[in-house]
Amino acid sequence: MQVSETLSDGLKRELKVVVPASELDGRLDTRLQEMKSRVKINGFRPGKVPQAHLKKVYGKSAMAEIVESLVADTTRQALSDRGEKAAARPKIDITEDEAEANRILAGEADLVFTMAYEIIPDFEIADFKGVKIEREVAEIPEQDIQERLNEIGESSRSFVAADRAAKDGDRITMSYLGKVDGEAFEGGADENATLVIGSNRFIPGFEEQLAGVKAGDEKTIEVTFPEDYPAEHLAGKLAAFDVAVKEVAEPGEIVFDDAFAERLGLESIEKLRETVSKQVETQYEFASRQKVKRQLLDALDEMHDFPLPESLVEQEFENVWRQVMHDVEQHGKSFEDQGTTEEEARKEYREISERRVRLGLVLSRIGEDAEVEVTEDELQRALYEQVRGYPGQEQQVMDYYRNNPEAIQALRAPIFEEKTVDYILELSDVTEKKVSKEELLADDEEDGHDHAHHDHDH
Repeated sequence: MQVSETLSDGLKRELKVVVPASELDGRLDTRLQEMKSRVKINGFRPGKVPQAHLKKVYGKSAMAEIVESLVADTTRQALSDRGEKAAARPKIDITEDEAEANRILAGEADLVFTMAYEIIPDFEIADFKGVKIEREVAEIPEQDIQERLNEIGESSRSFVAADRAAKDGDRITMSYLGKVDGEAFEGGADENATLVIGSNRFIPGFEEQLAGVKAGDEKTIEVTFPEDYPAEHLAGKLAAFDVAVKEVAEPGEIVFDDAFAERLGLESIEKLRETVSKQVETQYEFASRQKVKRQLLDALDEMHDFPLPESLVEQEFENVWRQVMHDVEQHGKSFEDQGTTEEEARKEYREISERRVRLGLVLSRIGEDAEVEVTEDELQRALYEQVRGYPGQEQQVMDYYRNNPEAIQALRAPIFEEKTVDYILELSDVTEKKVSKEELLADDEEDGHDHAHHDHDH
């Protein structure tokens, strides 16, 4: 293998790689020898097929596999010999000339290809030890715990049939058939739907028109689907629902006692309150963690400035911009509605992308230097969380991750990032600041600045 550098411009590199035809032919002979004992060809005893005949029958396909393997191996070897890390998978360019390709596959011509890539920049990690971080903490108001209990109580509240007109808070059992322009539409019918008036579960305007109905009533309800309704063929459309009321039921009283807790699978109301308290505490801790992490990433971003691989920035920007455009289309708002222009938004999100790439590289280096590792148990827990999100498709999800190393790497990256953040925080100067619940939970950043992980180098 001969490697020569044809471009070195900033972080961009291009190499020309030549693998002599003699090496290709030698590898082919070895491959065919390995195949001789396995292949069966009519007219020949096992293991007695002449090499020339094997080459005639299998030579081209075997050489194609050899070339594919050689390109991957020599690409890795070239980077290793040069002591470089590619920011993304190198772009490989092999001749598209059919006659030349056939000569390579026949072992009559050298394999020549170019590999273009950007390198991970060499940069110094700033001294981050002792960086000042303020951790916001807030006491959990008793009201928060009671509100969460009330939510649980509402979701499990019993209802009793009532022989009267429906009012706010009542549960209606009904059948309905929805039509747009006189035509029934998919998902617009149900025989035993239940709806609590005031829960805002249905299309705006639907529940209000149920006020005053009684069991046995039939009526037509007209509503307009919201402009941002997920089903695009229904968004903004006027619909008529033929409704038949089967039952009006009034809410029963909620009593927070041991019997209530037992219905939820807990032994006592004290245990339920303890469980709810831990849930609220977890919410507070998450909010505190996000703000601490944002401060830390801000500090690291301020400390570092170095050239970034354009390919990583562009890839990050495309991911971010795709989500931005999806949100714009879903909510039907233009950039002007939000007090900006598409050009200004692109500039802002490109800066965010540059920040994420920079921080991803910095955290990757810090984590590597500190020998931060993601354990198999941690990876398995993350995989289990993914599988849980697809009930009924567990096996397909597992197979997807087993067959896609890049998907596993995408699970590993955020775990690596969080463990690296923990490592840095242990060396930081962290002080606690007591704040109100409102201050702690206030979301003062909505653009995702506090994300940094990449799949590349973790």
